[in-house]
Amino acid sequence: MSKAIRFHLTVGIMVMVGCASAFAQSAGEATYKTKCQNCHGPDGQANSGIGKAMKVKPVADPEVKKLSEETMIEAVRNGEGKMQSYKSSLTDVQIKDSVDYFRKFMK
Repeated sequence: MSKAIRFHLTVGIMVMVGCASAFAQSAGEATYKTKCQNCHGPDGQANSGIGKAMKVKPVADPEVKKLSEETMIEAVRNGEGKMQSYKSSLTDVQIKDSVDYFRKFMK
């Protein structure tokens, strides 16, 4: 292979990797979107049809704001109220990462 072909191939690969990483989402965001967003909404406001029907409290609710990270992790792990338990379908790391992502909506 000539140097020019190798150079252009290398540059092309670097551009593809750069573009892919720019659109990548965090692990917590990915977990939240697959497991939590249906009820809690894309921004934690619980304004989805399911969230409204289940009377899920939005992230802005004072009761939600006062919850500690550990309390939220336990709620996801063991379930709370109408929310199902995720301890058998998510790892502890996935649960923590999704809670961390959700807590970003509080800011």
